[in-house]
Amino acid sequence: MLVQDRQNPKPHQIPLANTFPESNPFDFSNWVSLNLFKIATIFFLTLTIASFFFLQGARDSAAFLCFNSRPKPPELFHLPKINFDSVHPIVDKSSSYASFSSDRWIVVSVSSYPSDSLRKLAKTRGWQVLAVGNSRTPSDWSLKGVIFLSLEQQSSLGFRVVDFLPYDSYARKTVGYLFAIQHGAKMIFDADDRCEVIDGDLGKHFDLKLSNVDTLQERILQFDFENPNKTVVNPYIHFGQRSVWPRGLPLENVGDVVYEEHYSQVFGGLQFIQQGISNGLPDVDSVFYFTRKTRSEALNIRFDEHAPKVALPHGVMVPLNSFNTLFHTSALWALMLPASVSTMASDILRGYWAQRLLWELGGFVVVYPPTMFRHDDIEGYPFSEEKDLHVNVGRLIKFLTSWRSNKATFFEKALELSHSMAEEGFWKDNDVKLSVAWLQDLVSVGYIQPRLKGFEMNKQRRRRSNGGGDTGRSFVPQKLPGFHLGVEESETVNFEIGKLVRWRKKFGNVVMILFVENGGVVDRTAMKWRLLYGRIFKTVVVVAENGRADLGVEEASLEFIYKYLPTVFERFPNAEGFLFLQDNTILNYWNLLQADKDKLWITYKVPQSWSRVSDDSVWFGKQADWVKKIVNTMPVDFQVNYKESNPTGRDLVICNCEVFYVPRQFVGDFKDLVALVGNYKIDYRVAVPMFFMAMDLPLNFDDVFGRMVYKKTPAEQLISNDTNLYAAEVPAVHPWRVSNEVEFAELMRLMAAGDPLLKELV
Repeated sequence: MLVQDRQNPKPHQIPLANTFPESNPFDFSNWVSLNLFKIATIFFLTLTIASFFFLQGARDSAAFLCFNSRPKPPELFHLPKINFDSVHPIVDKSSSYASFSSDRWIVVSVSSYPSDSLRKLAKTRGWQVLAVGNSRTPSDWSLKGVIFLSLEQQSSLGFRVVDFLPYDSYARKTVGYLFAIQHGAKMIFDADDRCEVIDGDLGKHFDLKLSNVDTLQERILQFDFENPNKTVVNPYIHFGQRSVWPRGLPLENVGDVVYEEHYSQVFGGLQFIQQGISNGLPDVDSVFYFTRKTRSEALNIRFDEHAPKVALPHGVMVPLNSFNTLFHTSALWALMLPASVSTMASDILRGYWAQRLLWELGGFVVVYPPTMFRHDDIEGYPFSEEKDLHVNVGRLIKFLTSWRSNKATFFEKALELSHSMAEEGFWKDNDVKLSVAWLQDLVSVGYIQPRLKGFEMNKQRRRRSNGGGDTGRSFVPQKLPGFHLGVEESETVNFEIGKLVRWRKKFGNVVMILFVENGGVVDRTAMKWRLLYGRIFKTVVVVAENGRADLGVEEASLEFIYKYLPTVFERFPNAEGFLFLQDNTILNYWNLLQADKDKLWITYKVPQSWSRVSDDSVWFGKQADWVKKIVNTMPVDFQVNYKESNPTGRDLVICNCEVFYVPRQFVGDFKDLVALVGNYKIDYRVAVPMFFMAMDLPLNFDDVFGRMVYKKTPAEQLISNDTNLYAAEVPAVHPWRVSNEVEFAELMRLMAAGDPLLKELV
């Protein structure tokens, strides 16, 4: 009634002669009190509509956090407490194979119609082949004798993992593993549909029976590293190919071609994961594939079929793939493929995850001589498919070898490791959930959780290094014809490899710090520089103004690069020295063999790079003033050296610092001088020569760069590189620009004059 009473009067009731009727002045408080209900109704209606549109635009309930002044970051999935004893069984009631059972399975992923290789694989004696489809697989796919699981059939099986697998993902093989275990699998051979079993018999190549007397008494060669920091190995070297490396080997380890001569031995029966070698196209990464093969011919690499199988001790890992690997009952839990990473990284990350957990069971990995022939279809996969691999794998291995768990059961340890890997960014939250579902599904299909077997990895390594236990035996791997940058190895290449070994022996414990100018080309050049120089040096630390964590490129300013170097020094406490190089300068490493690694190297004999300047400008004045202040605070040795090197004290020494070297004995001095600079904004072109003159007298420097080719043209002003500028007979060339694949290819052609192994890079 109150609202009705406040309605406007009808027109005919309004006296026209009195437009402003006599009344009391407008009383706002009285009006509000009379319309309170209407005002409240309109207010809440408006708020409701606004809230509706707000929530419609929000991605999830986390949008409510926008009301807070400081939004919280999304939290990682928390592992639930799972009672595996109460997990309900899953019985196959939907497929036409409900009553079928086999203890030996081969599982492949298929995206196209059956290949000839798969037809041969289907005839492998004593094995049941299971093909797992995805969204790209033809709907009418079929092959006699092969069980095929379409997407629809996978969804009907009732497995929990299906909820976490993309439709087009290679990781859908995970469903196939569960199906095989549900149907009696005691061992699963993880294979590729373009592989052919040599002689058609897996039993000739792998150890299928682990519990018989012969296997238990057999002694298997085991890598026996004296270096306790050795955590990963290239198994291809053991089988005769020192120039080939497997996908999943950290690129910083590619240049390590040292082979084992002395091995320890281990009794058989615990080789729960067995990795086979493939002839033809072995499992190699895209870096190898695109730099080691000719343009039109398929790779056909052969390994030593007579080399003995070799085991990996606890604490040492090897890349494992999903193309040619046998998993026994005690390791069937290790088959889960993560789905949040790229296809070419999925099985490698799985393999490292599995190896770390395998140690908790006392089991080990054994690598076998050629078991398959894998065809090269001359269609390489792109490097982008491996980015998760090259950026993280080295860090992952380091993390896994240091990881420890005090969980009481094996599955608890597995879940804890999956969660820890997500926290470290090796895979995502979805894979933690996938791990939970995977282990529950394993129990549901009848898989029995393995029992833990305690081990002390550090103690085991100490026992080996102290010569305890088995005395072992010697085995010198063959050196078969290999593939080096697209050219098959010959006697000439053997000679060139000998030179590469000498360079590596000289600089194999020297760290290169490479500064890459951004300009939008870091993503196109960082890996190429790392591959080129990584063959020679201990490792290549790539730095740029704007770091790229996905490429392993660290962030630092060139203007103050000297302040960043101590962090790199601390990371490699055993390195013999550190070589800094800007990417506008090409290093001809083959001309550095005569340089003294115990001395300082810098371009002090190159006047275009190192000069003394007297200038009254503001910038030079500030820099000179800061230098004087720092010199006056230097300890006596530094101050005496500097003043003897620059007796007038009036000139400012400028060095463009395209390349310089700090040996181990001067690292501490360099760090002390950086500390003296403190907050002064001294440019690197002033600070570095000041450091060098304080650390030692120029007459004691090695003049290795005195013969370098140097043209005083800034690289950023180059329209194109002057090929006449390059000379293979000098230690370095400046300036040079590499901003794309074409320019890098041209550089490789020129550098091949000093390192012929580069001549087939393009």
